[in-house]
Amino acid sequence: MTKFDVVIRGGTVSTASETFVADVGIRDGKIVQLGSTLGPGLEEIDAKGHFVLPGGIDSHVHISQPSGDGIVMADNFESGTRSALFGGNTTLMPFCLQQKGQSLRDALTDYHQLADGNCYTDVAFHLIVTDPTEAVIGQELPALVADGYTSLKVFMTYEGMRLNDADILRVMDTSRRTGALVMVHCENEDAIRYLIGLHEAQGNLAPTAHATTRPIVVEREATHRALSLAEVVDVPVVIVHVSNGPAIAEIRAAKARGLKVIGETCPQYLMLTADDLDGMDWEGAKLVCSPPPRDKESQEDCWNGLEQGVFDLFSSDHCPFRYDDPQGKLNPKGKTSFRHIPNGIPGVELRLPILFSEGVIKGRIDLSRFVALTATNHAKVYGLKTKGSIAIGMDADIAIWDPQLRRTVRHADLHDGADYSPYEGLDITGWPVTVLLGGQVMVREGKLVGPKGAGSHRARTARQSTEHRKTA
Repeated sequence: MTKFDVVIRGGTVSTASETFVADVGIRDGKIVQLGSTLGPGLEEIDAKGHFVLPGGIDSHVHISQPSGDGIVMADNFESGTRSALFGGNTTLMPFCLQQKGQSLRDALTDYHQLADGNCYTDVAFHLIVTDPTEAVIGQELPALVADGYTSLKVFMTYEGMRLNDADILRVMDTSRRTGALVMVHCENEDAIRYLIGLHEAQGNLAPTAHATTRPIVVEREATHRALSLAEVVDVPVVIVHVSNGPAIAEIRAAKARGLKVIGETCPQYLMLTADDLDGMDWEGAKLVCSPPPRDKESQEDCWNGLEQGVFDLFSSDHCPFRYDDPQGKLNPKGKTSFRHIPNGIPGVELRLPILFSEGVIKGRIDLSRFVALTATNHAKVYGLKTKGSIAIGMDADIAIWDPQLRRTVRHADLHDGADYSPYEGLDITGWPVTVLLGGQVMVREGKLVGPKGAGSHRARTARQSTEHRKTA
């Protein structure tokens, strides 16, 4: 009698705490046994000489998000999740944006319609709160947290999306009571608008001005303020896409004070600099994102944050727009001023290969730290209880890596909906070659074999709420 649906044989298995050689037995979409002499499976996969790792969880991606008049995001759920899958990811966490005047529930209904039946990976949605009305704060948000939408994001920048400190406190207080987790985009919009005014008065409108109107100090100040607000309310907080040493220092200091703060950084802050925005013929527009890439010192600071545990999460902040497209980076206004270039770059497919090649292969982090930063910590932070680890009872979401496979990044070889990669020409060692979602082989030896619609939305578990905050 066949014991397993799938057996992965002879690979080097890694979790966030240990690495060992073992067979992996899978049945009914779950990991049911680990050992050296497992019985037969209906399907056998030879993983000798390969790493068997948890499928990546990218907890910061933007897909099919409304982006302004005439601007269209490059990826829908089909292309975005397919690209993620080829990069070794099995779960994505996209943002559902509430637009002004819209209820959170209506925003989610629309977003589910875009995703349902179109996903190659599992998905779990964050909420973006831009209009915290009394109904949203008092009724909708608590109900949605109870339904498994247990994380939300607020912005301190972008006119039309940012919240003032009073509204951030209200959202944080509701999160404290319901057990939701607050993510904060930390940049000081008033300072940015002041600097934009100076640049425009000087006629400085090229893409490189995007970086100089969003200097490190506006991120550092907003990070300090977000952490202070979280400390007032006594609520955990995620500081997303951190780009530099001074912001890292704020997170480190908050952790030293006992605040529950989770830090996140992204590939662009390890691999790009502000100088890259100074491309010829407006090509710097390809790299416009917020916060912008910084400098070599900031890159080193971000690497140190990954190595030393200041950062718990490594995400892509995949936010793709086509470059040579009137609905993308080179929209009619975007060709005249950095202010109108859509913010965001593609990166979901290369998040894991970049960290593996630059981090594990080059000896900056070990394999267990890689697993923690790319899968296990994401599952723990965001309440994905059956994901993020290779262990008995967990979902059989697995990426099998060839650590010797070398490739040079070419966008033509990638699977997203953009028309460029920020990392074109980068040499990478180590790639995922076979990917399983819930025990089903989705990518086999670099070829897509699983069906669209295999992925589904996953509700999550909220952390324990705290009805009464600490007092001094």
